[in-house]
Amino acid sequence: LIHLAKRLGNYLSEKLYKILESQRSLLISCIIISLENRVFKSAYMHHSSPKNLADFLIKTVSDELLGANIGIDKLNNLNTQFAFISTDTTLSTRDNALKELIDEIDENINTFIKTHEYFDVLGQLYIEFLRYANADKGLGIVLTPPHITDFFAEIAGVNKQSIIYDNCTGTGGFLISGMNLMIKDAKGDSEKIKSIKSSQLIGTEYQSHIYALAVSNMFIHQDGKTSIINGSCFDHEIIKNVKSKKPTIGLLNPPYKAEKKSDTEELQFVLNNLECLSDGGTCVAIIPMQCALSQSGKVYELKKELLRKHTLEAVLSMPDELFFNSKVNVVTCIMVFTAHRKHPEEKEVFLGYFKDDGFDKRKYVGRIDVRGRWPAIKKYWLSAFRSRKEVSGLSVKRILNAKDEWCAETYMQTDYSRLNLLTYENVVREFIAFQFVNKRYPISKINIYLNIVSEIDVNKKNIKAVSKETKYVPLHEKFTLTYGCNMELYKLDECDKDHDFAIPFVSRTEKNNGVSAFVETISMYMPNPENTLSVAGGGSVLATFFQPEPYYSGRDLYYLTPHQDMSVSEMLYYSMIIKSNAYKYSYGRQANKTLKDLFVPETMPSEFELGLD
Repeated sequence: LIHLAKRLGNYLSEKLYKILESQRSLLISCIIISLENRVFKSAYMHHSSPKNLADFLIKTVSDELLGANIGIDKLNNLNTQFAFISTDTTLSTRDNALKELIDEIDENINTFIKTHEYFDVLGQLYIEFLRYANADKGLGIVLTPPHITDFFAEIAGVNKQSIIYDNCTGTGGFLISGMNLMIKDAKGDSEKIKSIKSSQLIGTEYQSHIYALAVSNMFIHQDGKTSIINGSCFDHEIIKNVKSKKPTIGLLNPPYKAEKKSDTEELQFVLNNLECLSDGGTCVAIIPMQCALSQSGKVYELKKELLRKHTLEAVLSMPDELFFNSKVNVVTCIMVFTAHRKHPEEKEVFLGYFKDDGFDKRKYVGRIDVRGRWPAIKKYWLSAFRSRKEVSGLSVKRILNAKDEWCAETYMQTDYSRLNLLTYENVVREFIAFQFVNKRYPISKINIYLNIVSEIDVNKKNIKAVSKETKYVPLHEKFTLTYGCNMELYKLDECDKDHDFAIPFVSRTEKNNGVSAFVETISMYMPNPENTLSVAGGGSVLATFFQPEPYYSGRDLYYLTPHQDMSVSEMLYYSMIIKSNAYKYSYGRQANKTLKDLFVPETMPSEFELGLD
C-alpha cells in the first residue's frame, strides 16, 4: 500500500499537480466509491472529454451516497467536499489524466481493499500525500498507524456487544479496527453484523474534508457511516446525541496542541470522550508523553480532574518514532481509563515500557515491520497488560496521583548486570580514540592506556558491572551536580584543535566525547572544571562523558564533580552507568528534574579498576 500510495502521489504531482495534498485522498475515495457502481465501472473509459468524465464521477458518487441513506445534510456536506473535482482545471482539461488515475486505482487500490478487509486505506493514503505538506500538521492532525489502531481495539476488549465512540475520528482508523474485531466476534451472525455497522460505531470529526474521508472510508467498508457526525465534540447537542447511544468503548487520538496557548489541551478531548461513555466504560487514548509528565499548570489541573471523575488503569509508553511516517516527532503514550469511577487513592496503576514494536525505518517507505516481529510483540504486550504483572524491563505498578509522572520510565530500575567488562572496555577505547584523534593526550600516555586495555583477560569479559552485594545510592550522593556554562556556540570563535588556546565545546551530542567544536578561550568566562563528567539533560539525553580538561558547554548540560577523588577508571565506569539509563528518556521526557535521583552503584567492582590515571 505504501508503494502504491507513493506511485499515486507521484502521478498526482506530475499530472494533477494543482490538486492540494489535502484534497488528493478525497479524489481517491471518490473514485473508489464510484467504481462500486457497475455502470460507472464499465462506462468511464468511453467518455470523450476530461470534463464529462469529471462530471460523471461526481454524479456517480452523489448517487451512491444517496442510495446509502446517509441523510440529506450529510450528502450536501459531502457533495460540497467533492465539488473541486468538476471545477479543477487539470482534471477537467488534461487529456486522459483522470482516466489513467481511475485505471490505476481500479487495478491496484481496489484489489488491496478486497484482500485486506477492514484496513484504513484512505488514512494511509492521506498520511502519504501529506508527508511533505504542512496544512494539516498545523492543525495537529496526526493519524494513528494501523497496527496501533488494532492494538487499541484489543486493549479496550472490543467485542460484538461494544458500542465504540471516537470523538476525534479522523479518517476512521479506530472505528475500522474496532469494526473488524466486532464482526469477527459476531461469527457470521448477519443481523448482528448489520447492527454493528449501522448503530455501534460512532464518530465525531470537526474538519469537513476529514469528515468526508471518514464517511467515504466507512462506506467503502460497507456501512457504519450513519453515526459519524460533522462538528465539534464539545458541542452540547453532539454530546447529548452521543450519550443517547450509550457508548461503552472510547478510542481516540486527539489533535496535538500547537504552540498557541488558546489551543485545546489533549486531555480535554480525553475528558470529553469519557463524559460520553456509559458508567464503567473503557477509554483508550494516545497522547503526547508531556501530558503524562506535567506537574503544574493547566495540564496538571486536567490530570487532577481525570482522577476525580475516572479511574486511571494503565499508561503505556509508545515507541519514540511511532509517527515517523507522518513526519511528526512527538513522543506519545497510551492512557487507559474506566469511566465515571473516581480513582481510588490506593490503586496501583499498570505502567508499561512498550517502546519496541519491531518496526524499522526504511528509505522511501518509512517505518514498517520488515522482519515480521509485530504479531509476537503485540501478543506479549497484550499478555502483560491483561495480567497486570510486573516484568523486568517491561512494566511496573505504582500508586499515582496527579502530581506524579505517569510513565514507566520514572519508576523502572536499570538492570546494570547486563553491563560487563567488555561494555566498559568499549567505553575506554572510545575515550582513548577521542584523545588520540584530537591530540589532547601525549602519545606516550595513550599507548600506556591501550596496553592496559589490551591486557584485559578474555575470560574476564563476562564480569558484570555490579555484583549481587552491590548497594545503590542516588547520583547526588556520589557527585555534585552543577548546571554548565550554558553558552551558545555561534557566539564563540571556533578554532583548530591544535590552537594554543583551544578549548573543547561540549554539547548534547552522543558522539566525539560530547565535543562538537573547539573554540578560543574567553578570559571573562569560566569554563566547566576539568576531571568532571558532562551529562546531557536534554537532546541526546544522558549522553555522558569524562572530560579531563576544562571545557565550555551549551544548554541543558550538567557537569558532575565527584565528592571524593576518583581515578580515570572510576569516572569512565560511572559515565557508562549513567549513560545506560538513557532508555528512560526522550524528547518527551528530559532528565533535568530527575537526574540527581538516578540510582547508581555505590562502588565500582575492583576488576574495572584498570589503573588509568
